[in-house]
Amino acid sequence: MRIVVKVGTSTLAHSTGRLNIRHTEELVKVLSDLKNAGHEVILVSSGAIGMGVGKLSLSARPTDMSSKQACAAVGQCELMYTYDRLFSAYDHTVAQILLTGVDIEHASRRENIQNTLTRLLELGALPIINENDTVADEITSIGDNDTLAAIVTCCIKADLLVLLSDIDGLYTANPHTHPDAKLIPLVEDITPEVMALADGAGSALGTGGMSTKLRAARMVTSSGADMVITNGAHPELLYDIAEGRATGTRFAAHRQEA
Repeated sequence: MRIVVKVGTSTLAHSTGRLNIRHTEELVKVLSDLKNAGHEVILVSSGAIGMGVGKLSLSARPTDMSSKQACAAVGQCELMYTYDRLFSAYDHTVAQILLTGVDIEHASRRENIQNTLTRLLELGALPIINENDTVADEITSIGDNDTLAAIVTCCIKADLLVLLSDIDGLYTANPHTHPDAKLIPLVEDITPEVMALADGAGSALGTGGMSTKLRAARMVTSSGADMVITNGAHPELLYDIAEGRATGTRFAAHRQEA
């Protein structure tokens, strides 16, 4: 199975912006094991700006573009160094790919992305993708890694996209404000009523929210892949997800009849 896993800043980093070592090491261990089991794995990883905030000892995530780009430049080094070191311990080779909206929209660049990813998977490498925040601006930015992960899933014709978040899945209401909210285990059609369940706020360090995840689900399921939202604090859930067991919220693919 070809699996794209997206991990957000809230999973990788503490509220200080510093790396959450335990979560990151557990994630790497599970992804390595999935590769050992024969799955092709692509990781879409947030965290560069958030980790740069911590590395530069800033008190909060900056709002001006040049400071965000500076944090990304520092944080991306830290992020890839960490992944390279951790995956190497399990004898897996990682590859870094940084993208902007221009790369996605330009036909020949998008083809190059697809070809590079395909070849990396053939060579047994584990591609790690992030938006190129050091050069992206309001015009060229993809905007969030939920969308980027959905684009990658469609581009590489993956079977499954898993969004690791700070929430267990899609609920009937915001569980932070409605204690009686219930988890929705399966969504077969992304209707306007489902979209209305989205709550727009992400964490202080990240950029996404449920609305971006639902838009990603609409894109991915239309292309014939399943998508799952689950809690990134428990990377071992990826084993159940890869085997099709009910975990988090699964959005069912709209597969074309032969």
